[in-house]
Amino acid sequence: MYVCMCHAVTEDQVKRAIDEGANTPRQIAKGCKAGTDCGSCVRRIQALLGEHGARPCPTARLAARLGLADPEAPAAPAPAPVRPLRAA
Repeated sequence: MYVCMCHAVTEDQVKRAIDEGANTPRQIAKGCKAGTDCGSCVRRIQALLGEHGARPCPTARLAARLGLADPEAPAAPAPAPVRPLRAA
């Protein structure tokens, strides 16, 4: 499965880089350029790093320390729209 479409980097390639010692998205990018173009794959790279025991990204650590909601958690349902009052 592709992780980075811009540079045709697969999940196996990212996992191999992690096994070889990469433990940040920047270190992954140095080896295969994943995450250096549009950036849409960076969250998946961070997830793969987390699955393999690497430290979580600084933003996640800061959010946890501040007690903010997990950005990966499902969002609360939006409130129902308010209907305008009709003139009588």
